[in-house]
Amino acid sequence: MFNITLALSYFFSGFFMKLSDDFYDEKSNKRKSIFLGIICGLLTAFACSIDLDAACIFIAILIGNILALKVDGIHHIATMVSFIIAFLLLGLPNFTFLSVLTIIICMIGAIIDEIGNDNEKIYHKSKFLEFFFEYRFALKIVILLLVLIGWLNILSFIYFLCFEIAYDLARVLFEKYIL
Repeated sequence: MFNITLALSYFFSGFFMKLSDDFYDEKSNKRKSIFLGIICGLLTAFACSIDLDAACIFIAILIGNILALKVDGIHHIATMVSFIIAFLLLGLPNFTFLSVLTIIICMIGAIIDEIGNDNEKIYHKSKFLEFFFEYRFALKIVILLLVLIGWLNILSFIYFLCFEIAYDLARVLFEKYIL
């Protein structure tokens, strides 16, 4: 039951994250984007409070987005605040030196993804780079490598793929039914 709950937390976190972004960016609907962002933040905090790997991955994504200057809307602030408050209330996992290193390494992957994503200068260089950064493969590769060296659990990679699949599913559903 734990694994299903964690997988669903990742999945719906990715789903609501993308819907929040699209309602803000495409529809200029701040209320819906904030509401969906708060749901995303709560689900992410839940996953992080019950699983150290999730905490490493999602904290890295948060810090990476801040450092890449991608926190650019009120919906991002609402998501971040709801995440931080809920994470503190639910309880932090016991971080180790290895988990801090994992966060730093994942953060580098997240920053690379955010710098490359929606970057026309990079997209014009090749179709491969456009695809690579459109679907943010740097962090996926980093997480897989961390699994292969034993720093993250293989299920964490699978859960992260659930997050990514849900993110892309939300994109497709938004474009087809809401735009």
